[in-house]
Amino acid sequence: MEMKDKIDIAGVGRHIGESVTFGCWLTRRRSSGKIQFLQLRDGTGFIQGVLVKEEVSEQVWEEASRLTQESSLYVTGVVREDPRSPSGFELSVTGVEIIQISHDYPITPKEHGVDFLMDNRHLWLRAPRQRAILRIRAQIISAIQGFFDQRGFTLVDPPILTPSSAEGTTELFHIKYFDEDAYLTQSGQLYMEAAAMALGKVYSFGPTFRAEKSKTRRHLIEFWMIEPEMAFVDHEESLRVQEQFVSHVVSCVLESCKPELETLGRDVAALERVKPPFPRITYDEAIVMLKELGMELPWGEDFGAPHETALAEKFDRPMFITHYPSAIKAFYMKPDPNRPDVVLCADMIAPEGYGEIVGGSQRIDDPALLEERFKEHELSQEAYQWYLDLRRYGTVPHSGFGLGLERTVAWICGLDHVRETIAFPRMLYRLYP
Repeated sequence: MEMKDKIDIAGVGRHIGESVTFGCWLTRRRSSGKIQFLQLRDGTGFIQGVLVKEEVSEQVWEEASRLTQESSLYVTGVVREDPRSPSGFELSVTGVEIIQISHDYPITPKEHGVDFLMDNRHLWLRAPRQRAILRIRAQIISAIQGFFDQRGFTLVDPPILTPSSAEGTTELFHIKYFDEDAYLTQSGQLYMEAAAMALGKVYSFGPTFRAEKSKTRRHLIEFWMIEPEMAFVDHEESLRVQEQFVSHVVSCVLESCKPELETLGRDVAALERVKPPFPRITYDEAIVMLKELGMELPWGEDFGAPHETALAEKFDRPMFITHYPSAIKAFYMKPDPNRPDVVLCADMIAPEGYGEIVGGSQRIDDPALLEERFKEHELSQEAYQWYLDLRRYGTVPHSGFGLGLERTVAWICGLDHVRETIAFPRMLYRLYP
């Protein structure tokens, strides 16, 4: 069979009334005696194939009768319009060529436990729900790249192996780099700052790692980050870029992924409200609001998931919490000139209980102040010498932020847990498959 003779299921609408052939897998088969109904998928879509016994040869009928769940085959048939079908089309099957008969496929049409499904993640990906999630993830990635590429940002790839931490924490995966100590990156931000001093506006898009022993529904050990960095941009300008960015991504998903959102049963009305400007409250205002809600928190403590959820419930779209205490934020964040005990930073909190999806700040551009921060955080000036050089040689105001891809996918898809947002999640007790 020549490749040029094949189509894919997503393209059947261009061949109404024509005979087509495509490779596929069987998801389900049922028979009424004289008619067989084959539910077929090929990765691009789903379609029902119908065999009428008196219209096909005995060999074709028998071959179709042998098919089991996840058997692979080439199928030939005539494309028909069918308004009752979710895809709008149906295939009148005239030929079946079996590639392989699948035996004892482990994921059957019944309830399975999460551990079982995660152990069989390589097969669970085939389910319509998981396919929909990964298709939406791919569209989010495309929208992210489009947003920055169309606005003059340059994609720069930071290293995955680093000699030091980006945020001065101990939640790092330590490895030996020949005779030196090294770590898996927890952020590419510091390197993006260097790139911004060369290219003006840059972004990175790659995997990051946190050795955080957390089992919450919001955490993965390996996750993907989008980290833009912008020279000559202050905190306020950065916030505007962030809300435009997230609105753009949601809009692209609404436009391109309607069938997938429907498969997930996602309330699209909630996503349609994601338009700038986003509400903003300061850390101080958040503390007062939480107290009014009966969730009193001492000033200077960070917010946990329940606090973020309670605050987000007051708004119908993502919201910013700005001006956190400097003591609970990273060493590189610029203090507010009018109030040095807080920094020019913001966390974007997604609605519907999904928590922080973006964190950003204006960076310290004063070399003397940065050296003070090194001492306060007990950071090795030798290890960060190159980072200090960025302030010594042509320092400028600059800002940046990071978006966590998996949390964003979870929010847009309306998922209960981030483990479904990536093909093969790495969690505290899961490194297989």
